[in-house]
Amino acid sequence: MIKYKYKGQGYSNIDISKYSDKFLVDLYFSMLRIRMIEETIESKYHEDQMKSPIHLVIGQEATSVGVCAALEATDHIYSSHRTHGNYLAKGGDLRAMMSELFCRANGCCGSRGGSMHLIDKDVGMMSTSAIVAGIVPIASGAALAAKMKNENRVIGAFLGDAAMEEGAFWESLNFSVLKKLPIVYLCENNFYSVCSPLDKRQPESVELFKKAAGFGIEARQIDATNVLNVYEATVEAAEKARNGGGPTFIENVAYRWRGHGGAGDDSKTGYRGLDEVEDWQLECPIETFKTELIRHEILKDNVIGEFKHKIQLEIDDAFEHAINSSDPLEESLMQHVYAE
Repeated sequence: MIKYKYKGQGYSNIDISKYSDKFLVDLYFSMLRIRMIEETIESKYHEDQMKSPIHLVIGQEATSVGVCAALEATDHIYSSHRTHGNYLAKGGDLRAMMSELFCRANGCCGSRGGSMHLIDKDVGMMSTSAIVAGIVPIASGAALAAKMKNENRVIGAFLGDAAMEEGAFWESLNFSVLKKLPIVYLCENNFYSVCSPLDKRQPESVELFKKAAGFGIEARQIDATNVLNVYEATVEAAEKARNGGGPTFIENVAYRWRGHGGAGDDSKTGYRGLDEVEDWQLECPIETFKTELIRHEILKDNVIGEFKHKIQLEIDDAFEHAINSSDPLEESLMQHVYAE
């Protein structure tokens, strides 16, 4: 059983009264929307019409939502293979996302990227990479460019815990600290690299954020089942980066409820216990936040029902749009392959 030092902490460390009701409800709506979209993708994946591998973010929604709420519209994010939450939280178009999963010509990458490579430059979702740590040097380069061009822009780089076992991450981190680049490294520590638990890949006494701190970067670890923890940490890091203070590393501790890839929970294969998954589900980022909002009389049950209805209508529309969209044409096969 994975030890979770933040278990049961909830929102005891947050003064929720300093936020407007609208802001708090919007955070809840965004997390709920991502969850419902992913659950629908999961429920229909067996139909074999989505011709793309999928990597679900269920259980980790608070990281995407908290980070993107803290960034400006002009800030850019870069992501790994688990893209859905990042894309949607940054404002990506759901219709274009679903068309991409169905490999349609009007997908956000023209059917060339699939689930692992969602991009929407109009909202600052700039690039993704399915290579472990592959996005980190790219994002770091973007931060260097932003600094050299005197752009008032912060770069957010999402990475998994396994990325910290790759040299590209450490080289990028060292360079960013040296050059004081405007970047926030957002490690989503869900404790597993495919089916390999963190304690089989890292010494038991080592905490990831402390390893990063050894490179001279300001680093912290937060409970990322708490969306306001994520928001506040990112606001602080982004402000520092925007004002020339250099990079920050944030270890967002949450848990991957589903298998590494595909639909459903693969715990029955034996790499983790069902009791472990069920224990973490008690720390659901959406349910715990909903409970807090109801306790403060900010959210009502009837409003939740209205939200679910609204989101379901959007999901139904996006699926219908994707299914009825055109396949890519054969003559477009070689487009975007070679640079001129």
